[in-house]
Amino acid sequence: MGINYFTLGVILLLLLALVIWLVLRNRKDEKDFEQDNIDSSPIDQNDPDKE
Repeated sequence: MGINYFTLGVILLLLLALVIWLVLRNRKDEKDFEQDNIDSSPIDQNDPDKE
């Protein structure tokens, strides 16, 4: 029983693409989260439309 190197290569390539996609998505989400924290202003308690 031999190793199918083509299938193994495709699987490794897909796993690498998944890891890269997750890292890039995490960085984007982290950047958006930090920007939201910087830009957020306290909600005016007298204005119910802002809740």
